[in-house]
Amino acid sequence: MSKNQHPIYAKLEQLGITLPPLAIPAAAYVPYVQTGKLIFLSGHIAKKDGKVWAGQLGKNVSTEEGKAAARLVAIDLLGTLHAALAATGKDLGNVTRIVKLMSLVNSTGDYTEQHLVTNGASELLGEVFGAGTGAHARSAFGVAQIPLGACVEIELIAEVD
Repeated sequence: MSKNQHPIYAKLEQLGITLPPLAIPAAAYVPYVQTGKLIFLSGHIAKKDGKVWAGQLGKNVSTEEGKAAARLVAIDLLGTLHAALAATGKDLGNVTRIVKLMSLVNSTGDYTEQHLVTNGASELLGEVFGAGTGAHARSAFGVAQIPLGACVEIELIAEVD
């Protein structure tokens, strides 16, 4: 089945999502590594209108804005996952499970809604892949700072066939 026929790509189109191209790493790392059936995606930071979405939850970014930022990070992660799979002749239809997300939320010491921010990414992955494949383990941490002052950074592990 070609990617244009796979239901995941139809779902992305229905949601108005265009997958971004593979981003060039900003430091000494690679965007993804595959070992066996697992693909590990490096952390992606929140961007808005092509620029770093900077800010701190509990200070100058609301929980709803953070959730929107996490959703945009998930779209970037899907673009990287798509590129990783395309490099081996596969596509998002070959994802058998989103295994885990790790979310870092740039937040003040008294901010406690990191889990709600991370829902922005988790909910999108559930919408795209469905309840079975898209359901995943995850961690959501509050941190003092993220590179470039971004409000959210998320990494992903996926299993493929």
